[in-house]
Amino acid sequence: MPAKPARVRTTAAASRTASPAKAKLAHPATPRRSPPMVSDIGALTGHLGYFIRRLQIWVFQDFIRTLAEIEISPAQFSVLAVIHANEGLSQIELGNTLGIERARLVRLLNRLERRGLLERLPSNGDGRRHALQLTPQGQSIFKQAKALAERHEAGLLAKLGDERYRALMGALRD
Repeated sequence: MPAKPARVRTTAAASRTASPAKAKLAHPATPRRSPPMVSDIGALTGHLGYFIRRLQIWVFQDFIRTLAEIEISPAQFSVLAVIHANEGLSQIELGNTLGIERARLVRLLNRLERRGLLERLPSNGDGRRHALQLTPQGQSIFKQAKALAERHEAGLLAKLGDERYRALMGALRD
């Protein structure tokens, strides 16, 4: 029996990059269309986790765009916010508070330290422990990030409405 020819799937991304000559034929003002979606998501309709994840992606994408102008990621913002509120805390306390595993936290702290936004000082009580604090530049960047985050949050409130926003915040805080 002869072998079936392999099926070739062309994705939207592949077709955009496949031929530069074809790309020039498209009108520059033509907006790109999103790939089509199905209206029936099957068993996912009854799964809270699915909708929480979709909401989280939507919120994070907006947050990332909002903080892009100062080159701060959502994780970096969280780190700066907790250090700002608890100056002198240890890396272990920070990681446990934010649920960030040790290796990832170290990379995050290294990046922020290289940018001059935080410093690790020897702890008074324990020589193996570092006390984290924001530098003056870190304080300044955090102030800007906080203002941008407040703008982002105001946008969420406007989009969801006061009642839904409060209900979500109340449910998620519990």
